[in-house]
Amino acid sequence: MAATLRSRCSKVLAIGRNYADHIAELNNARPKQPFFFLKPPSSILEPSCGPVLCPRGVNLHYEVELGLVMGKKLRDFDEHDVKGAIDAIEGYVVGIDMTARNVQDEAKKKGLPWSTAKGFDTFTVLSKFIPRNKIPDPHEAELYLSINDAIRQQDSTNLMLFRIPRILAHLSQIMTIEEGDVVLTGTPKGVGPVKVGETMKAGIKIGGVEIDEGKINVDVVERPGPYIFKET
Repeated sequence: MAATLRSRCSKVLAIGRNYADHIAELNNARPKQPFFFLKPPSSILEPSCGPVLCPRGVNLHYEVELGLVMGKKLRDFDEHDVKGAIDAIEGYVVGIDMTARNVQDEAKKKGLPWSTAKGFDTFTVLSKFIPRNKIPDPHEAELYLSINDAIRQQDSTNLMLFRIPRILAHLSQIMTIEEGDVVLTGTPKGVGPVKVGETMKAGIKIGGVEIDEGKINVDVVERPGPYIFKET
């Protein structure tokens, strides 16, 4: 791919609450239809582009996800068109949706948007581009994430509550999905905190074999600058 994922992406569409055990661990309600939020392209951190920056005063959490890199524009997509859904995907990425959990918790309590909690620079960590043919069935892959080599998340994408055709149909009925957009499909159980000075590794396996392009290895450092989280 000549252009970077970040330069081609007009928006990151992130599906929330798409794994039952993750819903339970955060005491959230199970959605009746796909639930999503937006992350800015400026939050994307591509491989070898530096560490994750943890803002001061933030309780930083990791959430590993399978990401779709869209190869076609979609609007009002038919959820029953399974082949069309896969054909619309150019390829995949492993993503880590970084979340300022205390900021998000405050936003939930006060009915405020999640933009701050999800939108800091470096808060969408992406692997290299994974060609579509390397993941024959995106609902039969194993995601993992470790902190300092201790496994924190490890689960199969076959546990998704809403599968990819339904996700793309729902999103495209609300807003046009553009070529180059990234869709994060939700995180399995095991989310938790990561601290400054720690190292995250993540990846994806098919039939027990790891895909090299999907490997992430990134450090967490304190974010420089004047920002410090204060109650809204």
